[in-house]
Amino acid sequence: MDTSAEKLAVGDRVTVEIGGIAHGGHFIARHNGQVIFVRHGITGEKAIIEITGTSSKVVRADVIEVIEASPARVQPPCKFAHANGCGGCDFQHIDLAFQRELKRRVVVEQFSRLGGLEVDLDVAGVEPLNGLHWRTRMDFAVSKSGHLGLYGNRSNEVVEISDCLLAIENMQVSQIAARKWNGSERLEIAASSTGQVNISRAGRSISGPTELKEEVNGLSYKVSAQSFWQSHVKAPSTLVAETMSLLGLRDGDVVCDLYGGAGLFAAAMSKRVGATGKVHLIELDRHATADASKGFALTKNVSVHVGSVENEIRKVSKADVLLLDPPRTGAGKAVVDEMLRISPRTIVYVSCDPGTLARDAKYLTEGGYAITHLAGFDLFPMTAHVECVVQFTRG
Repeated sequence: MDTSAEKLAVGDRVTVEIGGIAHGGHFIARHNGQVIFVRHGITGEKAIIEITGTSSKVVRADVIEVIEASPARVQPPCKFAHANGCGGCDFQHIDLAFQRELKRRVVVEQFSRLGGLEVDLDVAGVEPLNGLHWRTRMDFAVSKSGHLGLYGNRSNEVVEISDCLLAIENMQVSQIAARKWNGSERLEIAASSTGQVNISRAGRSISGPTELKEEVNGLSYKVSAQSFWQSHVKAPSTLVAETMSLLGLRDGDVVCDLYGGAGLFAAAMSKRVGATGKVHLIELDRHATADASKGFALTKNVSVHVGSVENEIRKVSKADVLLLDPPRTGAGKAVVDEMLRISPRTIVYVSCDPGTLARDAKYLTEGGYAITHLAGFDLFPMTAHVECVVQFTRG
């Protein structure tokens, strides 16, 4: 029997039951045996969806009408958070407590499916607890008509906006959006914990200080506007406190800080290990390593290694403790193998992607380490992302 006519096509509308959450902010639905990745739904709802994309492997859709709503459904606070709207948020239509529960489920599922590991955790809310005005770093697109915008989900089309409710209020996005911007270069805004704001285009500063002063748990940093810095206003203090409580640093310890950026964690670690200890900060990004080199110029127990982690870690023969905070791609087997060679007593892994974290956790547990602590932090509210911190100890 030829079933090709039954295949869903872009623009088709069907009624479905919304199933479980998938990694990436979509929910799973099924129609005539086809798996559909659905946005703007919630597990347990009955809804009419419209197909937005198809391929040989994936069918995608948006909810356009809710027939039976979940108790967790709320009115999105932002007028741009809807089907065919801004792609910056995934979960504005979901109660914040249930957002965190969904993220917990994703972490558990990814560890089970990709890592073969059974885990559980809490995902903690972080102030501001309303999930708004938390972003200190934002990249905006510019529309053809010169207006500020963000890209639609899985689209190159710019959705013009008049404000962004995720940006901290000090950014004054509404004022920036009211201006006309010539050219197609993206607009990058960075705001510091001390009230400074920089605006850049194509990596070139056009307003504000090019070096931002950050204050984190009593430590001071100077970070260029182009360097990576945790985007949630409370992420630096939250993550430094959490990692320092798990590292178990001792006076004289040698520590590796992989993907160390501008030195957020290295500054705190250098205080803990003392003058007889050593911190090896490894980072590839030239902006971040320039900041770190300048910031630690007078700190004798910190060495900044400029280069890829995979290459530079080979130069480290010994470390008592290891911390890593990789990008979404994770560390990968080559880097994990080098970590296993060094064989620190404790590894603390900070991750913004449960999938690659689960993969790397499998490598580490196969290499003789055990997961002794796993916590989640909702440092990306209204989006599908979640931050995890895992402690591994050598068996």
